[in-house]
Amino acid sequence: MANQHSTVSEPEFEQAVNEIGSTLGPLFEQRPELKRAFEILQIPERVIQFRVTWEDDKGVCQVNRGFRVQFNSALGPYKGGLRLHPSVNLSILKFLEQVFKNALTGLHMGGGKGGSDFDPKGKTDAEIRKFCFAFMKELSRHIGPNTDVPAGDIGVGGREIGYMFGAYKQARNEWAGILTGKGYDFGGSKIRPEATGYGLVYFVEHMLRDSRGETFAGKRVAISGSGNVAQYAALKIIELGGTVISLSDSKGSLVATGEAGITAETIAQIGELKLKFGSLADLGEVKGFSYIAGSRPWTHFKSLDVALPCATQNEVSGAEAEALLAAGCGFVAEGSNMGSTQEAIDVFEGARAKGIVGGKTPVWYGPGKAANCGGVAVSGLEMAQNSSRLQWTEAEVDAKLKDIMAKCYQTCFETAKQFAKEGEIPSLVAGANIAGFLKVAQAGNAMGDWW
Repeated sequence: MANQHSTVSEPEFEQAVNEIGSTLGPLFEQRPELKRAFEILQIPERVIQFRVTWEDDKGVCQVNRGFRVQFNSALGPYKGGLRLHPSVNLSILKFLEQVFKNALTGLHMGGGKGGSDFDPKGKTDAEIRKFCFAFMKELSRHIGPNTDVPAGDIGVGGREIGYMFGAYKQARNEWAGILTGKGYDFGGSKIRPEATGYGLVYFVEHMLRDSRGETFAGKRVAISGSGNVAQYAALKIIELGGTVISLSDSKGSLVATGEAGITAETIAQIGELKLKFGSLADLGEVKGFSYIAGSRPWTHFKSLDVALPCATQNEVSGAEAEALLAAGCGFVAEGSNMGSTQEAIDVFEGARAKGIVGGKTPVWYGPGKAANCGGVAVSGLEMAQNSSRLQWTEAEVDAKLKDIMAKCYQTCFETAKQFAKEGEIPSLVAGANIAGFLKVAQAGNAMGDWW
């Protein structure tokens, strides 16, 4: 890719730019003026960096770095998560994918991301509260319901969102929908914790239907991760008649040894364990499953139908992608952001381009910016509820989520068909990238952001 506008190595940001740019070639051939738009859109509108000083339980002054990258507001207020983790840096937070993901929801949301290198692990509740208040003291200057509406991310759950919302209210003397993922009693939305996992499954339902005329019933589904996304994706798949044959965490994987899948009861146990920062290794024996320490699940199957990476970035390598194909996996869709390396994407897309093999699609890959947009979609629905001072029922939110995921899939699929070669299975990667980019670029052009 051309100029990345930085002399500092930013590998995560450069990976996102290159992945998106690699699929825009056919669009640029038709409309070469859009190359300039892509170069401009790679530069955030604003990057905010600030000092966060807070007091630990021993009375010692501690300091961390705080960030907010306000990437693009062409379609609406900046929208994206706040992450608390020692690894947080600008390369991770300059998350161009968020801009296009939000565009694919069809809701009026721009893209942003922020957080701090603060590590909540090992901290007391009081220390986390004091950090959140100190962090929001500065962040409150830069956000607002019509400017920037952050959400949770790694290290930021309901507790942290509650503290930050209270800190904003105290600092600004106003109740405003400036965060999503709030508790239901103070402006949150139904099914927000479930939204990314549910939305992922709704997206894959369309992939199954359009390519093979099938459903999740009877499908063997491998899932990585064991947080909210993985748990709720697994529960929805079980509800739809599928068999979940793996979950994992940073220490190892729980993998089925036979035909039986993981149960809803075991998923509930895992949920309780994760609330206490436990690992799957602490779960004990699970009938029909073996725990494999230090390994991701992808290379441990003789046969499976669907793979859903739901853990973290770059969690499927090129070699693991080959292993999934060898096991007969027909569908891969990301519940995690940028869950597959570029090498893995190349494997999946290469197999797709070969066409129908033995009456079946060899593999069809759904990128995270489309497949996992259900979480930010329900965040957008929470913003709408806050603006109208209303709260919708669980059934109402779920119906809207299903509709958003259906439209997102259709947008990606129809766009992909326009650029597919004759007889080729459309690339959902290209469809998602082109559709999301076009929507943002056209809005920016109309507003004079580029010409």
